[in-house]
Amino acid sequence: MMQELGLERFSNDDVLRLDLTPPSQTSSTSLSIDEEESTEAKIRRLISEHPVIIFSRSSCCMCHVMKRLLATIGVVPTVIELDDHEVSSLHTALEEEYSGGGSVVVPPPAVFIGRECIGGLESLVALHLSGHLVPKLVQVGALWV
Repeated sequence: MMQELGLERFSNDDVLRLDLTPPSQTSSTSLSIDEEESTEAKIRRLISEHPVIIFSRSSCCMCHVMKRLLATIGVVPTVIELDDHEVSSLHTALEEEYSGGGSVVVPPPAVFIGRECIGGLESLVALHLSGHLVPKLVQVGALWV
Protein backbone atom coordinates (compact mmCIF):
# COMPACT_ATOMS: atom_id res chain seq x y z
CA MET A 1 0.00 0.00 0.00
CA MET A 2 2.74 2.48 0.95
CA GLN A 3 4.63 1.90 -2.29
CA GLU A 4 1.41 2.46 -4.25
CA LEU A 5 1.32 5.95 -2.69
CA GLY A 6 4.93 6.69 -3.63
CA LEU A 7 6.10 6.17 -0.04
CA GLU A 8 8.98 4.05 1.12
CA ARG A 9 9.72 3.25 4.81
CA PHE A 10 13.26 3.26 6.13
CA SER A 11 14.14 1.28 9.24
CA ASN A 12 15.96 4.09 11.10
CA ASP A 13 14.04 6.95 12.76
CA ASP A 14 10.72 5.92 11.15
CA VAL A 15 11.46 7.99 8.05
CA LEU A 16 8.98 7.94 5.19
CA ARG A 17 10.34 8.81 1.77
CA LEU A 18 7.97 10.52 -0.63
CA ASP A 19 8.88 10.30 -4.29
CA LEU A 20 8.27 13.74 -5.79
CA THR A 21 9.16 12.87 -9.37
CA PRO A 22 6.38 13.43 -11.91
CA PRO A 23 4.29 10.36 -12.77
CA SER A 24 5.82 10.13 -16.23
CA GLN A 25 9.22 9.41 -14.66
CA THR A 26 8.12 6.80 -12.13
CA SER A 27 5.88 3.76 -12.06
CA SER A 28 4.38 4.43 -8.62
CA THR A 29 1.21 6.43 -8.11
CA SER A 30 1.61 9.97 -6.80
CA LEU A 31 0.10 11.12 -3.52
CA SER A 32 -1.36 14.04 -5.41
CA ILE A 33 -4.89 14.08 -6.73
CA ASP A 34 -3.57 15.95 -9.77
CA GLU A 35 -1.36 13.41 -11.55
CA GLU A 36 0.25 16.14 -13.64
CA GLU A 37 1.32 18.21 -10.62
CA SER A 38 4.90 19.46 -10.93
CA THR A 39 7.51 18.83 -8.25
CA GLU A 40 7.44 22.54 -7.35
CA ALA A 41 3.66 22.43 -6.96
CA LYS A 42 3.91 19.30 -4.78
CA ILE A 43 6.45 21.05 -2.55
CA ARG A 44 4.20 24.11 -2.19
CA ARG A 45 1.19 21.85 -1.49
CA LEU A 46 3.08 19.87 1.15
CA ILE A 47 4.17 23.09 2.85
CA SER A 48 0.56 24.28 2.97
CA GLU A 49 -0.78 20.93 4.25
CA HIS A 50 1.63 20.30 7.14
CA PRO A 51 2.12 22.58 10.14
CA VAL A 52 5.77 21.51 10.53
CA ILE A 53 7.68 20.10 7.57
CA ILE A 54 11.38 19.54 6.96
CA PHE A 55 12.83 19.12 3.48
CA SER A 56 16.09 17.23 3.70
CA ARG A 57 18.59 15.14 1.81
CA SER A 58 19.03 11.44 2.61
CA SER A 59 21.22 10.76 5.65
CA CYS A 60 21.37 14.42 6.66
CA CYS A 61 22.74 14.76 10.20
CA MET A 62 21.34 18.31 10.56
CA CYS A 63 17.85 17.01 9.79
CA HIS A 64 18.34 14.41 12.53
CA VAL A 65 19.19 17.20 15.00
CA MET A 66 16.13 19.20 13.86
CA LYS A 67 13.87 16.18 14.40
CA ARG A 68 15.39 15.55 17.85
CA LEU A 69 14.91 19.16 18.91
CA LEU A 70 11.29 19.17 17.79
CA ALA A 71 10.66 15.73 19.38
CA THR A 72 12.06 17.01 22.68
CA ILE A 73 9.47 19.78 22.57
CA GLY A 74 6.73 17.29 21.65
CA VAL A 75 6.38 17.81 17.90
CA VAL A 76 6.77 15.18 15.20
CA PRO A 77 7.49 16.97 11.91
CA THR A 78 6.77 15.68 8.44
CA VAL A 79 10.15 14.95 6.84
CA ILE A 80 10.54 14.84 3.07
CA GLU A 81 13.86 13.55 1.75
CA LEU A 82 14.74 15.07 -1.60
CA ASP A 83 16.90 13.59 -4.34
CA ASP A 84 19.52 15.79 -6.00
CA HIS A 85 17.21 16.71 -8.91
CA GLU A 86 14.41 17.58 -6.45
CA VAL A 87 16.61 20.00 -4.47
CA SER A 88 16.54 22.45 -7.39
CA SER A 89 12.73 22.18 -7.36
CA LEU A 90 12.77 23.18 -3.70
CA HIS A 91 14.70 26.34 -4.58
CA THR A 92 12.30 27.11 -7.44
CA ALA A 93 9.22 26.58 -5.26
CA LEU A 94 10.68 28.79 -2.51
CA GLU A 95 11.58 31.59 -4.90
CA GLU A 96 8.11 31.60 -6.46
CA GLU A 97 6.19 31.38 -3.19
CA TYR A 98 8.24 32.78 -0.34
CA SER A 99 10.78 35.29 -1.64
CA GLY A 100 8.62 38.37 -1.91
CA GLY A 101 10.61 39.33 -4.98
CA GLY A 102 14.03 38.60 -3.45
CA SER A 103 16.23 35.59 -3.84
CA VAL A 104 15.72 32.71 -1.40
CA VAL A 105 18.64 30.38 -0.84
CA VAL A 106 17.75 27.76 1.74
CA PRO A 107 19.68 24.56 1.18
CA PRO A 108 18.25 21.39 2.67
CA PRO A 109 17.46 20.85 5.43
CA ALA A 110 14.84 23.58 5.36
CA VAL A 111 12.10 23.70 7.98
CA PHE A 112 8.70 25.32 7.53
CA ILE A 113 6.40 26.09 10.43
CA GLY A 114 2.91 27.24 9.54
CA ARG A 115 3.85 27.84 5.88
CA GLU A 116 6.71 30.12 6.99
CA CYS A 117 10.23 29.23 5.93
CA ILE A 118 12.23 29.23 9.16
CA GLY A 119 15.44 28.22 7.40
CA GLY A 120 18.00 25.64 8.39
CA LEU A 121 19.21 24.18 11.67
CA GLU A 122 20.85 27.40 12.87
CA SER A 123 17.63 29.37 12.38
CA LEU A 124 15.56 26.72 14.15
CA VAL A 125 17.94 26.65 17.14
CA ALA A 126 18.02 30.47 17.26
CA LEU A 127 14.21 30.55 17.27
CA HIS A 128 14.19 28.03 20.13
CA LEU A 129 16.85 29.85 22.18
CA SER A 130 15.01 33.16 21.76
CA GLY A 131 11.88 31.58 23.24
CA HIS A 132 9.80 32.01 20.08
CA LEU A 133 9.71 28.40 18.82
CA VAL A 134 7.16 26.95 21.26
CA PRO A 135 4.66 29.82 20.85
CA LYS A 136 4.97 29.51 17.05
CA LEU A 137 4.34 25.74 17.24
CA VAL A 138 1.29 26.34 19.45
CA GLN A 139 0.02 29.03 17.08
CA VAL A 140 0.09 26.68 14.06
CA GLY A 141 -1.51 23.79 15.99
CA ALA A 142 1.56 21.55 16.02
CA LEU A 143 1.83 21.63 19.82
CA TRP A 144 -0.70 21.79 22.61
CA VAL A 145 0.34 23.14 26.00
